[in-house]
Amino acid sequence: MGDRFDAVVVGAGIIGLTTALRLQQAGVRVAVLTAESSAETTSSVAAAVWYPTRTRFEPHVLDWAVRTYDEFTRQAADGVPGVIMRPTRMLLRGEAQDVPWWASALPDLRTLHRDEVRDPFTGGWAFTVPSVEMSRYLPWLQQTFAAAGGTLIRRRIDALEQAGVWAPAVVNASGLGARALCGDAEVRPVRGQLVLVANPGLSMSVRDEDNSDGYTYVHPRSTDIVLGGTFEIGEWDTTPSPDTAAAILRRCTELLPELAGTPVLGHQVGLRPWRQGGVRLEADPRPPGRVRRLVHNYGHGGAGVTLAWGCADAATALVAGAVRPG
Repeated sequence: MGDRFDAVVVGAGIIGLTTALRLQQAGVRVAVLTAESSAETTSSVAAAVWYPTRTRFEPHVLDWAVRTYDEFTRQAADGVPGVIMRPTRMLLRGEAQDVPWWASALPDLRTLHRDEVRDPFTGGWAFTVPSVEMSRYLPWLQQTFAAAGGTLIRRRIDALEQAGVWAPAVVNASGLGARALCGDAEVRPVRGQLVLVANPGLSMSVRDEDNSDGYTYVHPRSTDIVLGGTFEIGEWDTTPSPDTAAAILRRCTELLPELAGTPVLGHQVGLRPWRQGGVRLEADPRPPGRVRRLVHNYGHGGAGVTLAWGCADAATALVAGAVRPG
């Protein structure tokens, strides 16, 4: 088939598509190789609110988060489909806590004091972050990529070296698929179950991560509200559990009584591509077969939307230095 492209990105979720667009903007001829449509990826199920969920602080991770926040802020101002800036409250229990490590990414984070919250909360943080409706945003990414001359190849591969048929440079943005594609046993699913309900008029996202009964958040969108959730490491089952759904509804209604009696619209389960050692974003020192440059960009767990554009910038720098664009 020959080297028809400069680079091929394996994966069409938020990480793969943002990387493909950044490569295009750097003048690289790009194809996206995927076994499933973007609508079938884990990204399509994500609540997709900027927030470094279960992500450890490292300087480069903060840089990725800042770059992504800034890009989404620009896109929201430009009217990109599905992207808006949403007021958020993170409610805390127990002793006062220092501001989070990612606070410097946000221009407006402030501490909530005891008199601004109700029992059992003792304080919290208020801030504004990008909220992304993936049913609108993923198609926009794909259409933008195609309009700039990008090619989408629907094909399943079982080894990264097979992607070398299309290009000498490969970006592995395969998410959970990286467990098999490059034999990374650190990659494991983190099961997240959601309940979708009608929106009775709420506009603020609210989180209660200290709830001993489970992970709790309420994320309004234009036509519904995402209620969550779970963070079940190593669980592969994508069938919604009625008991889990009932528990999510109970916790979220306790958090926001306005949700009582709100009609349930649906249930979803996604498997976040979590990695024990954190995101793997690096050039592989031993690219396989005919692949001359292999860049890994996977393992984002529940922070894919939060880190996507910053990681796309970093991955593009690693690829662009090794290929001759055009």
